[in-house]
Amino acid sequence: MNQGLLNSLSDAERLLVAETERAALQGLDEDALLELHQRVRRARTKYVKNYRRGASAAVAPAGGRGLSYARSQRDRDKAELFESVLARVSREVATAARRASTELRSERLAAARAARSAPSNAAGAKTQAQASSVAVGPGSEPRVRTAKTTGGLKKDASSRAAGARRQARRDAR
Repeated sequence: MNQGLLNSLSDAERLLVAETERAALQGLDEDALLELHQRVRRARTKYVKNYRRGASAAVAPAGGRGLSYARSQRDRDKAELFESVLARVSREVATAARRASTELRSERLAAARAARSAPSNAAGAKTQAQASSVAVGPGSEPRVRTAKTTGGLKKDASSRAAGARRQARRDAR
């Protein structure tokens, strides 16, 4: 990063940029990363807003957009800096979310495997309600999911078809 630009940052902004260094990001969990992402996004939005307002106000006195371009260089540079910092934090948030998703998926699959390999009830076969139940949370009783009837399937198909016809009429106008 440009050292002159970093020197022009306030202490709070410099600390915010320092929080986004690779070593600092590694120790953060997903919630902390999301909070940091929000703070960086606010800083980026602030400087983009300042740049756009200043640039639009400078056009008339300068006599044109090209002539007024150099007047708002600092805000433009700060907006660009915080944009790159935001991209860095966004990548880390995506990585943390992907990691959490993978962990949850593996836990869910392990629970499903354990439930499948568990001994069945005394009759030797599961009932329809047991087969289609869904566990709401850890330690809670499973919620029974109702089976979709042919009437419900037909009604859903009819609704989709009616929506498609309605959209086709709009598109034909």
